[in-house]
Amino acid sequence: MTNQSLDGRNIAVLATNGFEQSELETPVEVLKAAGARVDVISLKEGEIQGMEHDKVGRKVKVDRALSSVKASDYDALVLPGGVANPDKLRTDAAAVEFVQSFSQASKPIAAICHGPWPLINAEAIDGRKMTSWPSLEADLRNAGAQWVDQEVVVDRGVITSRKPNDLPAFCTKMISEFAA
Repeated sequence: MTNQSLDGRNIAVLATNGFEQSELETPVEVLKAAGARVDVISLKEGEIQGMEHDKVGRKVKVDRALSSVKASDYDALVLPGGVANPDKLRTDAAAVEFVQSFSQASKPIAAICHGPWPLINAEAIDGRKMTSWPSLEADLRNAGAQWVDQEVVVDRGVITSRKPNDLPAFCTKMISEFAA
């Protein structure tokens, strides 16, 4: 997708049960291929359950529990979609604080599909141009974002895309922003 290097970069992928399989696995693969160290972080240790749309997908190993990390350990954050995953994260105080720490430090954040939901709770979107799965349009507008229906949008270090079909464009912009 890109030949930019992320050697020496530490990337956090925050997810829990119900993540969209391709929206976690594809960015992780692309980030590792670019040389980044990637940690899948979740609310607890063990494994988290993926979904392939409305079908049960594969489990993914959690590298670190959220309670054992801080945003300062990482250079950037990825928020995969799925419906249950970001909905659960946006109601977890520690997850919201983790996301908010990236925003306050002006570290890049990549969120796809329903992934922007935690950004709303972290108060990290006001005034930003963003995209998402269409059902989040009203939520994002009500939180102060300028919502657009585009394959990928980058605004002040926040990269957003709509759905799994957007992953090639999303990953290309993600690598570019994370390398900057």
